[in-house]
Amino acid sequence: MWFAPPQPRSGLWKIPGNRISACLGLILRLGDPLLLAGAAIAAYYWRFGSFQLSVNYWRLIAITLLLALLVLGASPIYRSWRGRNLTAEAGSLLLRWLIIFGSLLAYMVAIQTADELSRLWLASWFGLSLTGALSLRFVVRNVAAWVRSQGFDLRSAVIVGASPDAQLIVNTLQDNAWAGITINGWFSTDADRCRIDGPAMLGDLQSLGVYVESNSIEQVWVALPMREEAQIAVVLDQLQHSTADIKFVPDMFGMHLLNHSVEQVAGLPVINLQQTPFRGNARLLKALEDRILAGLILLLISPVMLAISIAVKLSSPGPVFYRQERMSWNNKTFQMLKFRSMPVDAEAGTGAVWAKAGENRATRVGAFLRKTSLDELPQFLNVLFGDMSIVGPRPERPVFVHQFKHDIPAYMKKHMAKAGITGWAQINGWRGSTDLKKRIECDIFYIENWSLGFDLKIILMTLFKGFVNKHAY
Repeated sequence: MWFAPPQPRSGLWKIPGNRISACLGLILRLGDPLLLAGAAIAAYYWRFGSFQLSVNYWRLIAITLLLALLVLGASPIYRSWRGRNLTAEAGSLLLRWLIIFGSLLAYMVAIQTADELSRLWLASWFGLSLTGALSLRFVVRNVAAWVRSQGFDLRSAVIVGASPDAQLIVNTLQDNAWAGITINGWFSTDADRCRIDGPAMLGDLQSLGVYVESNSIEQVWVALPMREEAQIAVVLDQLQHSTADIKFVPDMFGMHLLNHSVEQVAGLPVINLQQTPFRGNARLLKALEDRILAGLILLLISPVMLAISIAVKLSSPGPVFYRQERMSWNNKTFQMLKFRSMPVDAEAGTGAVWAKAGENRATRVGAFLRKTSLDELPQFLNVLFGDMSIVGPRPERPVFVHQFKHDIPAYMKKHMAKAGITGWAQINGWRGSTDLKKRIECDIFYIENWSLGFDLKIILMTLFKGFVNKHAY
């Protein structure tokens, strides 16, 4: 008998799932260093019967906390473990703990303090802190499971294909409500071998893309045999405008694979065909990079922004800033800030117009700001507010997005990253009215190869070649 998974809650008690996940993640990030410090003090009391730690012990605790921030922060330990078992997370945690305390021992030997400090205290500290960290994760997992069983923090999903394997996916996700994945229904294909009991059939492959976009589906589970390349290609074509996670569940149930790495979600082998790189630690690192750099840059350029504000105000009547709706990460829109470069009624009679060479809509001050890209400076405020990133694909107005997505292959894939002030396309000269296909190629290259170092490289190159450009109108 089919029992429907928990449905998303609404009303006064509705809490955005991303906020719940962020809160639980924050508990782990704060809990680990607190547990390390607390376990050190508890182990000292158990060993010596006193809370009066000497300077050497306090110094060692401080160094260990710094090591922990480096080792844990640079690892995937704080990524989402939704659908993965505790054993895998515990193994990853144990490895990081061994690295932290192994590095600590190496440091003690190097400065010749290993004989001055209690080895029993060190061993007790290791055991207590590791036990505490594992216990914290056990509690967080149970809290997350309860929250999802109540209809919060759920991910909407659809299944493509009907087979015994697809039925197993449905049954497994239904039996493991703690994974927080609710199935809206399934889509039929030419490779179907049966019907799926439980969720409703939503249509065939030709209606997949429209349904996923119109219902903001977050995951698409493709349950097709690996030999059905043509059907899989149709699925990917249907989802070319979607930013949903696409999970391919291969025909591997019962197989014993050697030296294979397959993601596990609720015990199911899954290959991710499409997924944003900005998850877990990467998302946090990107956010820290943006907020820190944006804050510093705004402090440095505040006199310049003040001077531009006065010039814009004197150049023509109207506000200093111009707000325009743009599309960013996951197809969400925001109000992008710029220094106003045109009269307030410049598009009153024409509507949205694509900027091109030879136009004369800008004021004299506005033309200079556009040519030097100084009109973009207020977007550092968007970065500080979390609407944009310093580096990423340039955002476009929704009216043009809906036009371009049908003309430019993979155009919507740029929205798998937060929109940026500058990007790989811009520093390579693809801006303004240049070739859109080349710009999208650069944007996808950036998303596929993102790293903190790549961001810093783009920022440095922007300083030398990204401001003044012949294609900036």
